[in-house]
Amino acid sequence: MQDSLLQQGVDLMLLGMGTVFVFLTLLVIATTLMSAVTRRYFPEPEPELAKKPAPATAAATVDARLLAVIKAAIDRHRSGK
Repeated sequence: MQDSLLQQGVDLMLLGMGTVFVFLTLLVIATTLMSAVTRRYFPEPEPELAKKPAPATAAATVDARLLAVIKAAIDRHRSGK
C-alpha cells in the first residue's frame, strides 16, 4: 500500500512541476514575442540633440545685496564661537 501511495505522490509532484514548467516556458515565449512586435511596430524615437544654453556664472546670478547678507551672516556665525 505504501509503494502505491508513494508512487501516486511522485506522479502528482511530477505532473505539477511539469505543468508549472510548461506554463512558465510559454509565458517567456509570449513575452519575448510581444516585445519583438512592440519594438518592430513602435520603435523608440531617437532623442533630438538640443543646444545647451551657456551656463551662467554664479557671480552674475547672485545679486550684490544678497551677497552682502550672506557675508554678514557668515561673519556673525564665526564671531559667535
